Amino acid sequence: KSSTFLCSMSTGLPASVVEEHANRIAELEKECPTLRTMKQTPQLLALMTIIRDKATSRDDFVFFADRIIRLLVEEGLSELPFVEKVVTTPCEVGFTGAGFSQKICGVSIVRAGESMEAGLRAVCRGVSIGKILIQRDEETAMPKLYYTKLPEDIRQRKVLLLDPMLATGGSAIAAIQVLRDNGVDESNIIFINLLCCPEGVRAMMKA
Repeated sequence: KSSTFLCSMSTGLPASVVEEHANRIAELEKECPTLRTMKQTPQLLALMTIIRDKATSRDDFVFFADRIIRLLVEEGLSELPFVEKVVTTPCEVGFTGAGFSQKICGVSIVRAGESMEAGLRAVCRGVSIGKILIQRDEETAMPKLYYTKLPEDIRQRKVLLLDPMLATGGSAIAAIQVLRDNGVDESNIIFINLLCCPEGVRAMMKA
């Protein structure tokens, strides 16, 4: 089983090419069956417009980027397994709902992934967060692991792997391998990403 890859792909394209863009996303999702993209809503487009505007202040950029990241994290949580859970309401009435069936943790790919930690903590109180530092080796031009710190029981958890940007996919692929080497099954990894290119998505699917 492969890991789930969740990203935001709202682009702000003119109406004349929106349909073509939607078709390209659909083709990519068909080619990469574990890829999930956020629903392209007017709210998402408005938020993406703000953070891409050169006139946006630093404070506003951080605020609205965090909003998008929270939406992404919420989408990622929807990919988790749930079990039926019965609780008693304050009116002493039974309510049948749902609860998480497995503990979760976050792992950020340093340094960019750290920008997503606040959004994860905002919706998952007390969540454990690990870190993986991967940089390109100047001699081999290949991703190289420099530092890792993960929760001790990570193999029993669902892992939300955080990195806002995906280009070639090299760092993300290496980070997933680090998680696998530490006992995490690929099916328990959800890669949460803000902006990506199709080449990086395809590289991750083939790895």
